[in-house]
Amino acid sequence: MRIRRLSAMVALSCFMAAPLFAQQQKRPNVLIIYTDDQGTLDVNCYGAKDLHTPNIDRLAKEGVLFSQFYAAAPVCSPSRASLLTGRYPQRAQLDNNAPSEEGHAGMPGSQYTMAEMFKDGGYTTAHIGKWHIGYSPETMPNQQGFDYSFGFMGGCIDNYSHYFYWAGPNRHDLWRNGQEIWEDGKFFADLTVQEVNGFLEKNKRADKPFFLYWAINMPHYPLQGQEKWRQYYKDLPAPRRMYAAAVSTMDEKIGQVLQQLDRLGLAENTIVVFQSDQGHSTEDRSFGGGGFTGPYRGAKFSLFEGGIRVPAIIRWTGHLPKNEVRDQLCVNIDWYPTLAGLCKVALPQRKIDGKDIQQVITSSKTSSPHDIFFWQSQGTKENPQWAVRQGNWKLLHNPSSAKKAETGPDDLFLVNLQQDTSEAKNLAAQHPEIVSSLKEQYLKWINEVVQQ
Repeated sequence: MRIRRLSAMVALSCFMAAPLFAQQQKRPNVLIIYTDDQGTLDVNCYGAKDLHTPNIDRLAKEGVLFSQFYAAAPVCSPSRASLLTGRYPQRAQLDNNAPSEEGHAGMPGSQYTMAEMFKDGGYTTAHIGKWHIGYSPETMPNQQGFDYSFGFMGGCIDNYSHYFYWAGPNRHDLWRNGQEIWEDGKFFADLTVQEVNGFLEKNKRADKPFFLYWAINMPHYPLQGQEKWRQYYKDLPAPRRMYAAAVSTMDEKIGQVLQQLDRLGLAENTIVVFQSDQGHSTEDRSFGGGGFTGPYRGAKFSLFEGGIRVPAIIRWTGHLPKNEVRDQLCVNIDWYPTLAGLCKVALPQRKIDGKDIQQVITSSKTSSPHDIFFWQSQGTKENPQWAVRQGNWKLLHNPSSAKKAETGPDDLFLVNLQQDTSEAKNLAAQHPEIVSSLKEQYLKWINEVVQQ
C-alpha cells in the first residue's frame, strides 16, 4: 500500500513539473472503442454476473476502470458529437439525434473534431463503424478530419443487408470514403474487424502514429448476436438473452482487435479507450430492454443515472496504472484534452468544455476536475429535460420516465447520490436553497452554451 501511494506521489510530482509522459519520444497511437446502447453495468468487470465479456474485462485488468463516468447526453448523436469535439452537445451544435437520411446535415462542419486535431498533429486518422453525426457531404467523416472512413452514416442498420429499416423508405447505408459500397450478407461486425485490423496492419510503422475511432454498433438494435452466443444464453429470460448475445458478440470482436494489436507489437504504444455512448435501450425494437443498471434508475433517453452513467476504461500498457478503479466524476468530453495531453498534440484555440483527467488516471486521490456538470436532452423547448450535478447533489427537471407525482408542479427532482444511488426519493421540498442554487447555475449555463 505504501509503495502504491509513493508511486502515485512520484507520478503526480512528475506531472506537475512537466506534461505527463513528456519524456516519451515516440508518440502513442490512439484507439477509441465506442459501443452503442451498452448499459451502465453491462460488463462482467462492472458486476454483470450473467455476461461473458473476457476481452473488455482484460482491458480493465490492464488499465483503469471508471465507476462514475458519464456521457454528456443520453442519446447517440449528441453523445458522439460531444466526444469528438470535447464540448457540451449544445456548444457542438448537435443536441439531438441527427437524421438517418442521406443529404441531411448534422453537426456543422465548422466544429473542430478530435480527428482534425490529431490529423493536424501529424496522425493518420480513421473512422470505422457507426457515424450518426451528419449525412450530408460536408458533415460526413472525410470532411470532419478522417483520412479513411468505413461504415454507415445513420442511426442503425440491419447487420447483414446494411439497410436502415426503421423509417421508410428502406435505405441502404454502407460507405467507404463517401462512396456507397455493397457487402450483401456479410455480418457488419465482422466487416468492421476486418477494416480495423487491416488499418492496423497498414499503419503499424513507427514513423507516423494513428488515431482510430471504432464506433461499434452493438448492442444497439437490431439485436443480432451470433449463433454461438444465442446458444450460450438460451436459458436466460427474454429480453436479456437477446441483449446478452449481442454484448458477447461485440466483446468477441473487441478481442480479435486486441489480438491484432498484440500480433503487430502495437499494444505497448497504443492508448485504448473503451466507452459506451449512453445507457441501454428500452425501445420496442430492443424487446423493451435487456440491459443491466443494478441500483441505478433510468435508461437511454433519460438523465437519471442509468441513462448517462456508462462503462469506461483506458489502457496504455506500461505507461498508465493497471487493474485500478477511479471513482471520480469524469465525462466523455474529457477524452479530447486528455488524449491531446498524452499524445502531445496541440489543442485548438477555441472553447473546450472537457477537462484533462491525466491526474485522475494517475491517482485515485485526485479530485474530479468537474466541480459541476450540466445536461440538457429531449423534452420540449418549453419544458426540456435537464440535469445538474454538483458534488453529490443532482437536480433534474422534467426527468424522462418520472411520474408527475414524483416531481410536483415545478417538474423538479433533487437527489443526493451518496445517500440515494437509486434516485428514488425527491428531496426538493426539503432543500429549497440547493434547488435554487443549482437551477440558477443551470440557467446561466444553458444561456452561455447556446449562444456559441
